Amino acid sequence: MSDDVVAHRKIGSWRQRASAHIAVVQAELDRIEGMEALSGHDKKLADKAHQLLHGARQATDSWPPFWAAASARDRTLATIHEAELIVLKLTPAQEIGWAGSTVLAKGIQHLGQEDPRLKLLEEHLREHNNMLDDGGRHLAADVLHAANHTEEVEIARVRNFRNILLLTFLALSAFTVLLILSGYQNPAALADKLCFRPPAPTPEDTNAKDYVCPVGQGPADGDNVLLVASLGAASAALAGATSIRHIRGSAVPYMVPMSLLILRIPIGALSAILGLVLIHGEFIPGLSALDSGAQIAAWAVAFGIGQESLTRLLDKKGNLLLENVRGSARAVESPPPPTDMLIKPVLQPGGPNGAKPGGDGATDEEAESERTHESGEEAVEQARPHEEDRQGG
Repeated sequence: MSDDVVAHRKIGSWRQRASAHIAVVQAELDRIEGMEALSGHDKKLADKAHQLLHGARQATDSWPPFWAAASARDRTLATIHEAELIVLKLTPAQEIGWAGSTVLAKGIQHLGQEDPRLKLLEEHLREHNNMLDDGGRHLAADVLHAANHTEEVEIARVRNFRNILLLTFLALSAFTVLLILSGYQNPAALADKLCFRPPAPTPEDTNAKDYVCPVGQGPADGDNVLLVASLGAASAALAGATSIRHIRGSAVPYMVPMSLLILRIPIGALSAILGLVLIHGEFIPGLSALDSGAQIAAWAVAFGIGQESLTRLLDKKGNLLLENVRGSARAVESPPPPTDMLIKPVLQPGGPNGAKPGGDGATDEEAESERTHESGEEAVEQARPHEEDRQGG
């Protein structure tokens, strides 16, 4: 009997779930070993399953650094999947029957109904009254192995996308910090590009200023860059908060929605800085000189909110990857459309599409020709008595 796990001793939701799963698989393996004497080959499989479960326990008990935590999750999931596969192969023949439906459901979730292995398993179950026998054990094991591998690939895609988001966040944040520091080290390089020279004062408008910056009338320094970046980041965070209503929960432990939210912050800061640089360079037609610091701040906020056009595309990609991870909590197939959205067929006399009940499904043209022929025969039968009366007269 191998050492068991206690779920409540773990910290972290994925460790809790994995520990409970390991305990169930371990109990099933111990039960199979206690029911009957295993052959030499099956004993080797059972020993390998014990080693896999022991490795899964080590992965859940370990506390690797943040950047290596994903490898512990992948190791846990892979070892549990392989242990489940061995348990399926060792299940006694008198208990293997109902395992077919479980394997079939998981195969449909992760492989799709067009997979040839899945079709063979479905045909096997149909021929044996939805029961799995020893003849289909290896086929079911192949389907389960393929479904588990596909699930691991689906989760790996989510992890890679999360890693890309975090690396992008760090890179954009570093660029933002460098731009702010450059405003203090060399104000003429960037800070001056955030200040504007409106039209000179005239006798009609003596209050006009000849040089305006985000924080006042000058001089251009790093404070202007810091203010513009802060306004862009704050407005991007506010716009991101409004998109929370579109975020869907997921059991995948990689915090993709949170990564998408924090990525908006450096993107908003850079959008505000670069947007004002474009206005200063007269890149936007009809917009060359801003008259006050309030206008400059307002445009910084506008550019910070404008980053939503980019990040919404990332949101769609993240939701698509999360939806592709078909866990056991999801339905095997999509729910049917509402009944009021369906197009109801018009049933012809004699059955759908005019076909005779129990017939070979004739087409509409054939059914119409048959009805015309029958009508002609009825007309001939009705006219025959009148013809006989005239001949008798």
